Amino acid sequence: MKIERIILIAGIFIIFFMFFSVFGSDEDVPLTNFCTDIIVGKDASVDGSVITSHTGCCPECRVHVVPAQTFKKGAKAPVYYGLQDVKKPLHKYGEIIGYIPQVEKTYAYFHTGYPQMNEHQLAIGESTLSQRDELKVDISTGKQIMSIEQAQLFALQRCKTAREAIKLITSLVEKYGFLPSCGPESEALCIADTKEAWVLEVFSVGIDWTPESGKPGAIWAAQRVPDDHITVVPNWSIIKEIDLNNPDYFMASNNYMQVAIDHGWYDPNSGKPFNWQEAYSPIPREWAVNRFWLFYSTFAPNFKEWPRKKLTSPHSGYNAYHQYLESISYYPFSVKPEKKLSVQDVIAFQRSVFEGTIYDMTADVDWLVPDGKGSMVKSPLTTPFPTKDMRELLDITWRRMVSRGGYGMVAQLRGWLPAPIGGIYWFYLDNQHVSTYVPIYAGVQEISPFYKKYDPDNFSEDSARWAIDFVDNLLYLKWQDAIKDLQTVRDPLETSFFANIPAIDQKALEIFKKDPKQAKKFLTDYTMSNMEKVVKMYKELRSLLITKYTNNKQGL
Repeated sequence: MKIERIILIAGIFIIFFMFFSVFGSDEDVPLTNFCTDIIVGKDASVDGSVITSHTGCCPECRVHVVPAQTFKKGAKAPVYYGLQDVKKPLHKYGEIIGYIPQVEKTYAYFHTGYPQMNEHQLAIGESTLSQRDELKVDISTGKQIMSIEQAQLFALQRCKTAREAIKLITSLVEKYGFLPSCGPESEALCIADTKEAWVLEVFSVGIDWTPESGKPGAIWAAQRVPDDHITVVPNWSIIKEIDLNNPDYFMASNNYMQVAIDHGWYDPNSGKPFNWQEAYSPIPREWAVNRFWLFYSTFAPNFKEWPRKKLTSPHSGYNAYHQYLESISYYPFSVKPEKKLSVQDVIAFQRSVFEGTIYDMTADVDWLVPDGKGSMVKSPLTTPFPTKDMRELLDITWRRMVSRGGYGMVAQLRGWLPAPIGGIYWFYLDNQHVSTYVPIYAGVQEISPFYKKYDPDNFSEDSARWAIDFVDNLLYLKWQDAIKDLQTVRDPLETSFFANIPAIDQKALEIFKKDPKQAKKFLTDYTMSNMEKVVKMYKELRSLLITKYTNNKQGL
């Protein structure tokens, strides 16, 4: 019976998964819970850079440079809804639902569905959070107009530092009302510059708010990550107690506590300190707790006695009586890592699939097949990314991993270099477990056409996202072997990007001292060349995979 099921699965994979993306069909996966953000303070990184990051994101993965612009006094800036929509033309940003005063000069930034970095090394990661039902509002039920991605866009256009960005974003959501665009849930932003990094959490205020009420259109709090600390935001609030007497580390809206009191979520006469996380977050969910556990047990294993969630046998993941159900409060806001982190460390974590833990979907016993020698081994088809249909067929429980389809980044912010050279936007497309991170310097003036084209409904040879996704799907022909073929060609290419950074920095700096414009051109040409190398690699790899693992060679 087991062998017949495996043969059936193989047939299904070969027919369907070559051409249809595995990440676009999981109807049971909450669309708001894909994002994992990591922050590394400057004294916690190996090179002294500040790092912020983001995974998951939205369908609008196309990246392009929006140049710095000047405007006349009195001009108005449109407020868009639909920035995440990948079906709109490249330089269209959605439906205009309002206007705010425009500034006379804006900065250049890299635009995606959630804009992430600008020319001054200001970078922002986004992670949707859960919030209480009483606070929820959407575009059809409220008068709020400021989505978090639109606020990010304005911040990147107008700000140079993290504190400036927090001040602007919070003023916008208070005045114009925070409009959730995912869920409708709340949001966290991991905002960083070359000196410091902050976590800003924004909750909405329900359907009854109006601009004329005079009340803030959002509830928000921000906490700075200590320079020698790291933190993670896995789609859940991480801010706890707030000390506004320490403005170097805390900021909050005037109503940050009062809304909780008004709803009965906090009693000021209880004698207990106000806990932001407890007040505004619902009951914890496993897809957040498991990422908290993985992050802190990986980078600070001796900080405290973390729950034991490693696999001890192929069946230990099934034993509910030995699985820990710790509370969210068990995990700190941030922690000092036992070893300093590099960009590569952050990337490795972003690619995590919970290997060797009770959340490892490749560890399910239904993947086991006879090895012909009297033992059972993993099927060659075993993948950490089983689709909904595969999970139903094999009775595999879905687990929310760090690695996930879409697009994302690691922003490396280096204050000892001029901004155009100091900021590196390590960008990937599709599933980071399969994708290649390519460095985009802050001074880059143009993006490869391959990275500016993607229509999920129409395959294109001219799209980097499709080139990577094609390989992603071909891996399903024989995942256990094919993923090694991918790593054999991808890892050396990605390693070369990192190895070349010192020489590129030095060359760009030499040019910059003589002619900043030529330095930006040099960095642009270098980035474009790397992007073309990535696309070329995936196109060549797909030929190898289909030839090596064609169903003509699968046997019966």
